[in-house]
Amino acid sequence: MAEFSYRAKRRTGELVEGVLDVPDRAAALAQITRLGLFPIAVDAAKGGATAQGKPAGQKSSLMSFLPPALRAQLSKKRKPKLQELATYTQQLANLLQSGMPLTVALNSMTHLESKGISADISRDLKQEVTEGKGLSDAMAKQPRIFSDLYVNMVRAGEQSGSLVEVLRRMAHHFQQFAEVQAKFTSALIYPAMVMCVGAGIVAFFMFFMMPKFMDIFNGFGVQLPLPTRMLMGFSRFLIHFWWLLGLLIIVAVILFKRFQASEEGARKLDEWKMSAPVVGKVVKLNLFGQFSRTLGTLLQNGVPVLTALKITEQVLSNRLLKEAIAKTREAVTDGKTLAQPMAKSKVFPQLMIDLVRIGEETGDVPGALNNLADTYEGELQIGLRVMTQLIEPLLIMMMAVIVGFLLVSILLPLFRLISSIHS
Repeated sequence: MAEFSYRAKRRTGELVEGVLDVPDRAAALAQITRLGLFPIAVDAAKGGATAQGKPAGQKSSLMSFLPPALRAQLSKKRKPKLQELATYTQQLANLLQSGMPLTVALNSMTHLESKGISADISRDLKQEVTEGKGLSDAMAKQPRIFSDLYVNMVRAGEQSGSLVEVLRRMAHHFQQFAEVQAKFTSALIYPAMVMCVGAGIVAFFMFFMMPKFMDIFNGFGVQLPLPTRMLMGFSRFLIHFWWLLGLLIIVAVILFKRFQASEEGARKLDEWKMSAPVVGKVVKLNLFGQFSRTLGTLLQNGVPVLTALKITEQVLSNRLLKEAIAKTREAVTDGKTLAQPMAKSKVFPQLMIDLVRIGEETGDVPGALNNLADTYEGELQIGLRVMTQLIEPLLIMMMAVIVGFLLVSILLPLFRLISSIHS
């Protein structure tokens, strides 16, 4: 025999919880049905028994009375990663494709391993759907998990009767974005490691090695060259006033964060990112790829163009691009085509404008945008490789200059000391 905890509802709508001592889960479901209850969730009990059919009023079940959105906030559920969201979406699509009803599929999702999205989310969705609400409406109550992009695409799938296909497209969409993020991260790992190792070596030398050399040099009373005096002065400063340097760094970070938080500061930073040499090209390719993929996916799944533009504006983080999308949306509201305000904004590249115009003429704007996304993602891979190939030699040169300065600062007084001994 095994213990199974359950959540169920009476015919009156009262929520009850309890623990059953039965051979397996099927027996637990049968027992709950015999009690005249409607099962919501049945799981293997983690310990401790409660009375069967006891109304959910204990301290451990108080959270179940709260709305899903508030419950998510109180339990501090983190926002899932794109890869986790892609896996969850693909699993749900597979269950629905197999012929399962939506409520049964959501119940099965509570038992599948979905990293980043807890089983409670699927239970909440199942409960909402069981009560007669649409899946998109249920997901809208979980804003930390399911974005406006996700909810609107699911709603479009429900309205068109192609929910499974929409879920598969979304899973592919999130998978592609996750791959792009992974490429960005991997491109920055090597430079970050080199900088951390270099900073560690310099700190070790300045705090531990340089004081010993200073004692040696001072003992011989030799006139030290300028690089050595500079290095000794910097070493003394770090040893005695390291706290001041740390304070300056903290103040600089705070000021930068405030500047970044302001609308003007954030806009200038976004403008600099897009215009910076080498890095700017990679940033623009990533932004235009995100814009094309997001808008194309939304339109392809039947989301109205104005809603799709608004969601795309929310998804992107760059202020310049957000402003351009907002102006494009206003122009489309006034009856203009997409290509006209995009060309007027001077932000979107000519290739995108031309292909969107052709898509409007042929009636296949989603196809044009998805082709653009494929193009930009391919160019992004090349841009990332070029960026890393340029950063690596620059970092090596920088480390060589620093190490060379340290060696020169140490060897010059030694040479003078040897010359004075021979003379």
